Amino acid sequence: MKNFVVKTIANAGALAVAVWLLDKITLTGAGTGKKVGTLLVVALLFGLVNFLVKPIVKVLTFPLFILTLGLITLVVNALMLLLTSWLADKLDLSFHVDGFWTAVLGGLIISVVSWALNVVLPDED
Repeated sequence: MKNFVVKTIANAGALAVAVWLLDKITLTGAGTGKKVGTLLVVALLFGLVNFLVKPIVKVLTFPLFILTLGLITLVVNALMLLLTSWLADKLDLSFHVDGFWTAVLGGLIISVVSWALNVVLPDED
């Protein structure tokens, strides 16, 4: 359970960095508390999308992984971020990613930052 909480916090931090660095990834809210709450819910949603959908997409695109030597991972991460943005919109959360190339760059930022945070944060169960 502790591992789940740590990964969710790491995802929320990574999403916050992406929102801070990229103008086309937006998070709106009345105050800081509302934004933090939205980030945590979006991080949960992002984790759920990565847990349920990403493995299926990876299996279906396995030949492309081999052909591109893994670079298709950037596209898969971008698609997961766009799916998270779409689901956040359907759930009336104030998180939006504007465009595919923004999602590619955002996915790259989120991957690097969440990896760094997972290295620093404890991962015991």
